[in-house]
Amino acid sequence: MNQKEIKELIELLVEKDIAEFEIERGDVKLHIKRADRSPQIVQMAAPAAMPAVAVAAVPVPAGVAPATAVAPAKPAEAATPTAAEDDANLHIVKSPIVGTFYEAASPGAPPFVGVGDTVKEGQVLCIIEAMKLMNEIEADASGEIVKRFVSNGSPVEYGMPLFGIKKK
Repeated sequence: MNQKEIKELIELLVEKDIAEFEIERGDVKLHIKRADRSPQIVQMAAPAAMPAVAVAAVPVPAGVAPATAVAPAKPAEAATPTAAEDDANLHIVKSPIVGTFYEAASPGAPPFVGVGDTVKEGQVLCIIEAMKLMNEIEADASGEIVKRFVSNGSPVEYGMPLFGIKKK
């Protein structure tokens, strides 16, 4: 895979508004993720016999700040030291896939779990829809749900926190 092919892939991703892309060709693996709406090459592995390829970054339009420069606003109660200490003791259930978070099996149905509910390992916590497939996300620890990090219908990324469980 040469620099021209990589550049064409990035341009296609921008044109089609694709957020994440991965391709493998023989011994070359390319993973591109557009978290801040500008393509970035996250990882490229190649065999030792293949020379390294430098890839120029796609320029960000003027007036657009990089994602690292934007800090989300935090509510006052989340900034307290006790909240940070509590979070450190929680077991965090993270999203295993990219998709849309749903708290219930269907619109109008009661949520699978809520804050304050006690859950057992293997119990369904939510659904993440990915490519029109409904994926049940199960608890990987037993305990009490003390935090929900995502609202119903919100998009989620791989590895994004979904629930905080206080183990019992």
